[in-house]
Amino acid sequence: MSVIRRLVAVAAGAALVSGAGIAGAPAAAAHEHEPTGTTPLAEVLLADGDEFDRNPFDYDIVTQAVLAVLEAKPDSPVGVLTQGDVAATAFLPNDRAFRLLVRDLTHENLRDEADVFAAVAGLGIDTVEAVLLYHVIPGATIDSGTARAADGAHLTTALTVDGAGQTIEVDVRGRSHVIFLIDNDPDARNPRIVQFDINEGNVQIAHGIDRVLRPVDL
Repeated sequence: MSVIRRLVAVAAGAALVSGAGIAGAPAAAAHEHEPTGTTPLAEVLLADGDEFDRNPFDYDIVTQAVLAVLEAKPDSPVGVLTQGDVAATAFLPNDRAFRLLVRDLTHENLRDEADVFAAVAGLGIDTVEAVLLYHVIPGATIDSGTARAADGAHLTTALTVDGAGQTIEVDVRGRSHVIFLIDNDPDARNPRIVQFDINEGNVQIAHGIDRVLRPVDL
């Protein structure tokens, strides 16, 4: 089965997980002061502008992907990112991360962000939706301190396949506590968190990552 068909197969079974949690996280990871802000992550992404540019380290492509899904499917679970009073944590692939994904899928080394987005959109809206859901942890506000104290924890994402919630594993390495996320593709390099606590102080928080999380073995 081709990598595209594997992603499409995952998309066919995608659904929102009603609950969330950090399986295996230590009790010490709990927030000392719970965030109370209600600014949604979608507002933060749009505040930086939603135009493609030449900065590979911002989030234009993931922003456009969210907008495309919500335009095509207004009731998509991805809409949680517009609901600032609903706790959620998102791992946001930067634009370079999507370029690397497209190169792996198509063997084309595209550099223009519009072309990269077009290649991603070409996977189909259901596939894009499923990939986005795999980057969202619903019901939990996981800040950098919580994440660094959660080595080995499994995070339940907003994506389910055949009724089973898909997870990613937190892997904290070294004295500097670099955080990698272990996805469902054992052969590819794992994403690393490169920007922490986007939208800090709010119940929706995000962290930037340098590769796209893969819900299937590609």
